[in-house]
Amino acid sequence: MQAGFAMVEAGFTRHKNAVNVLFKNVADFAVASIAFFLVGYAFMMGDDWKGIIGTSGFALLGDYYDVQEILIWFFMLVFAGTAATIVSGAIAERPKFIGYLLGSIVVSAIIYPIYGHWIWGSGWLAEHPFLKKLAGGYGALDFAGSGAVHALGGYVALAALLVLGPRIGRYDEKGNPRPIPGHSMTLAALGTFILWFCWFGFNAGSTLSAHELRVSIIAANTNLAAASGALTAMVITWLKLGKPELGLTLNGALGGLVAITAPCAWVAPWAAIIIGTVAGFIVTYGYWWLERRGIDDAVGAVPVHGFCGTWGLIALGIFADGTYGVYTTEPPLVTGLLYGNPGFLAVQLISAVVNFAWAFGTGYIVYMAIDKLVGGLRVSPKEETIGLDVAEHMAVAYPYFVQTEVTPSPTIIKEERRQWIGQIKYMIINSSG
Repeated sequence: MQAGFAMVEAGFTRHKNAVNVLFKNVADFAVASIAFFLVGYAFMMGDDWKGIIGTSGFALLGDYYDVQEILIWFFMLVFAGTAATIVSGAIAERPKFIGYLLGSIVVSAIIYPIYGHWIWGSGWLAEHPFLKKLAGGYGALDFAGSGAVHALGGYVALAALLVLGPRIGRYDEKGNPRPIPGHSMTLAALGTFILWFCWFGFNAGSTLSAHELRVSIIAANTNLAAASGALTAMVITWLKLGKPELGLTLNGALGGLVAITAPCAWVAPWAAIIIGTVAGFIVTYGYWWLERRGIDDAVGAVPVHGFCGTWGLIALGIFADGTYGVYTTEPPLVTGLLYGNPGFLAVQLISAVVNFAWAFGTGYIVYMAIDKLVGGLRVSPKEETIGLDVAEHMAVAYPYFVQTEVTPSPTIIKEERRQWIGQIKYMIINSSG
């Protein structure tokens, strides 16, 4: 999963920020591994305190030094890394590296684990008596993390975007959006294929057993939703732009994957196609809606993960067909609106609202605090123009690389060469050797 995110984010951003994007993805998983080991897992899966937070299992000590506990920790760790990494792509090309790392620590150690406790660790969303009565014997559900991982990461990213603001040059003097093309659709497509493949581990693996017969349905639903999301986004861009657009088509596939993540075990394959199709609409129109409002999401992470994650929670409340129980084949079987249980849809709507409020609210507070702590979350205009590879890491991903338009323009080539010379000068002036 981490490799897929790294390739997608690098491909959708400019060559002068490729090292920074890759570095953030490496750092994300390293940071998440330690933070989730020390405190995150305890907050998420430890002994429940009033349905709010776990209170045991710090550093997997005591009774948590156990084969089964460490199995669960390791699986949940990957989800923690994913939630943090979603932020990376959305805010690419702008944040200081130290500020970004601090945000990843908080997401991995606190924001993701506490919400995860509510939905997966015997917390109030899953176990509150009122919600269980309303739904018919079970509380809010989320099989593999449409809400707990993806929507959470997407709305934390939205908060960070509002703190940072758009990239230089993303809007003209009248506020009209101007595209900033990524440097490699090859990498973006490769990353999408990697993620598509890894999602079978993400979703089907959430059974925690390859012997669970439901694995086949989960895998089929995952694939069908991704395919329908991609095709829907392709058709929409073809009709709207006159040509099929690859970037939004790739995001359509990812949006379908995100949306099916919550309901994958509880819905039929035909429903998975509908869920993916709606996700394709959400990705494309969601991206354009944010763009018109001055929110510069570099890779489309908010509509893909945030909006489609919310849709996944709601879709579960609509399409659950009563063929699977609460994370098990045992009753009570889970049914949604179309199968005579509007109460479960109401519970899922409550879950979606809580998810947004927690992720966006805590995310905004955290990134505002980091902004003050590090003297500004965003790099200087000069550093942003030069590129974060040089400004933050004194490195370049592609030595001597010049990006041009499809029809080479002397003006564009001259500007790219000017920026390259500026990068070299910056490295010489700021070099310690």
